[in-house]
Amino acid sequence: MRAAITILMLTMLAGCVTQEQKTARAQQQVTEMVQTYGPACEKLGYQQNTDPWRSCILSLDSKENADRPLTTNCFGPRGFVQCTTY
Repeated sequence: MRAAITILMLTMLAGCVTQEQKTARAQQQVTEMVQTYGPACEKLGYQQNTDPWRSCILSLDSKENADRPLTTNCFGPRGFVQCTTY
C-alpha cells in the first residue's frame, strides 16, 4: 500500500512545471509568433519592432487560434457527466 502511495505521489510531482520552464515556453511561443507573422505584418506596412507591428502579430495569431475547431469530450454516468472543451 505504501509503495502504491509513493508511486502516486512521485507521478503527481513529475507533472509539475517550474517557473523557469513556463518562462522558457512563453519565450519560445513569442519567438515562433514573430517568425511566423512578422514578415506578413511588415508586408502590410507596419514597421518592425513597433507597437502597431506587435499588435498586428498578436492579432494574426489570435485570429488563427480562433479559427481552430473546439473539441468537447464528455464522460461519466447519466446525470453526472463531465465535459471538457479544448
